[in-house]
Amino acid sequence: MTSAVDASEVDTPRSVELVEHAPTTRLVLPDAVGRALAASDIVDATPDPYTPGHWLLRAGSKVGAVAVTAPGGGEPVTVRITPKVPIVRLFFLLGYSLAPGRSWRDGEVEVAEHRDLLPALAHAVERQVDRALRQGLLQGYRATEESALVVRGRIREAEQIRRRFGAMLPIEVAYDEFTTDIAENRILRAAVERLLRLPGIPRDVRRRLLHQRARLTDVTAIVRGQPIPDWRPTRLNSRYHQALRLSRVVLDGASADHGPGDLRIDGFLFDMNKLFEDFVTIALRETFQDRSRGSGGYTARLQDSHHLDEAAAIRMKPDFVLYGPDGTPCAVADAKYKAERPGGYPDADLYQMLAYCTALDLREGHLVYAKGNAPHAAHQVRHAGIVIHQHALDLDQEPPELLTDIEEVAQRLVNTPRV
Repeated sequence: MTSAVDASEVDTPRSVELVEHAPTTRLVLPDAVGRALAASDIVDATPDPYTPGHWLLRAGSKVGAVAVTAPGGGEPVTVRITPKVPIVRLFFLLGYSLAPGRSWRDGEVEVAEHRDLLPALAHAVERQVDRALRQGLLQGYRATEESALVVRGRIREAEQIRRRFGAMLPIEVAYDEFTTDIAENRILRAAVERLLRLPGIPRDVRRRLLHQRARLTDVTAIVRGQPIPDWRPTRLNSRYHQALRLSRVVLDGASADHGPGDLRIDGFLFDMNKLFEDFVTIALRETFQDRSRGSGGYTARLQDSHHLDEAAAIRMKPDFVLYGPDGTPCAVADAKYKAERPGGYPDADLYQMLAYCTALDLREGHLVYAKGNAPHAAHQVRHAGIVIHQHALDLDQEPPELLTDIEEVAQRLVNTPRV
């Protein structure tokens, strides 16, 4: 009779390497780490039913790296999830979604030298921050309210009465201060410090990030848990635009959670579902905006709210709805970051699109996938007169070819007949 292997007798890996949507991996993990991963929705994690101390891990659509520290202060276990899309292509999708008019140029940031997502992102952010700060820190006016011994700006009379009960000093004042301690610089500092805390940053990139943090040392740090300040793109902060957009990606994708006791999960993750959806819908919108400048015909809206039933109780939000000159929906599309299997695409996507077409009174609907066995397929629904198109985009191809495929999808949307 053989006894079960105790997990403590087997070395726990300090790093777990997974691939997006790859088959399940079986490995030894502390139960606390496995339970944390299972509850975090980072990967699909289940205990091996046959071998105690072993866990079955499978990555979904989230890519990046997280460090999981179990209670007791042991060595953290780093989970790295590699995207199937080449890093340089992923950054094109990201850059186009952030700034479609400008897109992403490989010559500006040499991401191709990094094979992993996190090092490439850290390198890209550091290079963009360096470009933004070459002319010095941006200055601007910041509204300040404080107690002072001298009058500066205007006196807040209501606050003076409420807080000081008639005393002359200190004085409650409000004024606008011209300073470098503004939202733009605070966002850059927060992103740099966030990257410095993440696992897997190369030594040379970390050294350059430390240099950028030193340049921003006089800027107030954003304490964890505080909201990220808003900023508006203007002519005055134009040299900051790319750095700020990438910095928001870092801050929005940050994952820092505390579990029971001393359990800690810290890292950065991209959701490829969201990235692909953003790219497809924004690229389609840009295509129709270019056409509208000549014809003035179409208006595209993303995540526009509609209702399936007459009572307006069942709400639905298609990824992309195209409206004609009279404001009537004339086409609908949904982006799905899924690769077609030999058996075909999931049927649930077809049911969802059928509901969209029915509610919007359209004879055709369009599903756009990341990759498929054929560039285009169509299904005619029985007794409904509705045709559902399935388009497949090859994300491995060069950006010009990918955008050409988007234009072909847009042309099919234009040709959608109404019921």
